[in-house]
Amino acid sequence: MSEERYVGAIDQGTTGTRFMVFDHDGQVVANAYQKHEQIYPEPGWVEHDPEEIWENTKEVIGDALSKADIGSEQLDAIGITNQRETTLIWDTESGRPLNNAIVWQDRRTTDRVEKLQDEGKEEWVRGKTGLEPDAYFSATKAEWLLDNTDQIKLQRMRPDDVRDRAEQGELMFGTIDSWLIYKLTGEHITDVTNASRTMLFNIHEMEWDDELLEEFNVPEATLPEVRPSSDENYYGTTDEDGFLGEEIPVAGAL
Repeated sequence: MSEERYVGAIDQGTTGTRFMVFDHDGQVVANAYQKHEQIYPEPGWVEHDPEEIWENTKEVIGDALSKADIGSEQLDAIGITNQRETTLIWDTESGRPLNNAIVWQDRRTTDRVEKLQDEGKEEWVRGKTGLEPDAYFSATKAEWLLDNTDQIKLQRMRPDDVRDRAEQGELMFGTIDSWLIYKLTGEHITDVTNASRTMLFNIHEMEWDDELLEEFNVPEATLPEVRPSSDENYYGTTDEDGFLGEEIPVAGAL
């Protein structure tokens, strides 16, 4: 086995997940790809299974390394690029999603956006986020998940239990980058580019916006830390006891 050093890139897209391995000249030396299921519970609704995405991510990383006869110890770092506004909420203790992720294409929260428009809040949202209010973005998806997660499925007793737990920091909100960073490192982190597509992030102050969080009733305790897209301090490292068997820095997302 060669002792060359490499950088790995997870490309988690709308229809599938790819892992690419680059040498230090920027040349691709290996890649692997795996599709995931598109779930359509109702017309206009689109969901993904976050656990399937994670399992596929592990699979394509292993496949690409195997194809190139590269050991995980030869990876200097891993970065992530991802489908953007797709939103999920997971349990802090168990690490399991409460529900399927709501995909960026999903239109179930169109009525909520129309309510914003009727209340004359379009310019207010645009002024803070740079975004035209739309069901495309993550804010209304997170609000919907917190309001509509199946209590029976979760074996919880009270209708307000999900929101109580969210307020207490027992649940985590994130886009797909946050989900993969969490599964790789155990850290709850997003980068500025993904945060800016949630409709909850103030692009002038470069932080989560308290007024937007109140509008969409998304508790601050659920939010990931926002970090630079390429971070020399890393987002964390993989677990040496995990599927890669090494502590590999996860160093960027975009």
